[in-house]
Amino acid sequence: MTRVLVTGVRGKTGSPLAELLAPRPGVEVLGGSSDPATVTVDGVRPTAFSWDDPSGWPAATDGVDAVYVVRPDRADAPELIGALLDRTPARAHVVLLSEQDADSVGPDGWALRAERAVRGSGRSWTILRPSWFMQVFTDPRFYRDRLVDTGELPFASGGASVAWIDARDIAAVAGRALLDEGHAGRVYELSGPEPLSLPRTAELLSRAAGRPVVHREVSIDDAIAGTGGFERELTALTFERVQAGVFAVVTDTVHGVTGRPARTLEAFLAGSGPVLGRAA
Repeated sequence: MTRVLVTGVRGKTGSPLAELLAPRPGVEVLGGSSDPATVTVDGVRPTAFSWDDPSGWPAATDGVDAVYVVRPDRADAPELIGALLDRTPARAHVVLLSEQDADSVGPDGWALRAERAVRGSGRSWTILRPSWFMQVFTDPRFYRDRLVDTGELPFASGGASVAWIDARDIAAVAGRALLDEGHAGRVYELSGPEPLSLPRTAELLSRAAGRPVVHREVSIDDAIAGTGGFERELTALTFERVQAGVFAVVTDTVHGVTGRPARTLEAFLAGSGPVLGRAA
């Protein structure tokens, strides 16, 4: 029996990953959540896990053979990840969810330091570096409500494109990296199949919603308005990287690892009309 801990099991990649792993013969999936009662994926064992409560980590990692680490977006993430892995069995394989081209922020960058905590843990590892998730368009915490309420997609693109990726494709790569041979020591840059300008992205959203959606170019200052502290710094840096073209780079890694091409944004949005406010 291979025991896998999925941190952030109710998140955008954690949930589809758990759904992929649970039916696999000989695999036991521990669904890590700060509220285990909310973990309802069939075949997944709810497991108490919180970045704010290190005292619970030994129980969550006890006997695991692999761990999917969703990097927490907080300033102390590198230290937290290192501390978690110190409490993880030495035999466990670690798959870290990082971000596309983390090297672009320099050797002392926060994302790269989080990766370094994994590389230096003494465990075998795989690092996933995905582009922006397509799910930001259907999640009310991100763009969905603005798309529905105003018909606008405010985004500080600076004219650059984004190779949006479906979180389910990230989960599919993570599943292979956790359970299959040949992925140790690999850094996987993950993207969707094509770079899309923000006006083109808005066109596809319009088609899915059944009503007009337009891209409204905003400044980075406008994009980070209402945020503060580390979140503000991280969001500003992310948009700077968008404008530098970091997230426009396309890779074929999803196909190379899973054997099938990454989903297009059009395919992702095909079933999203009701979510975006289109009448059924």
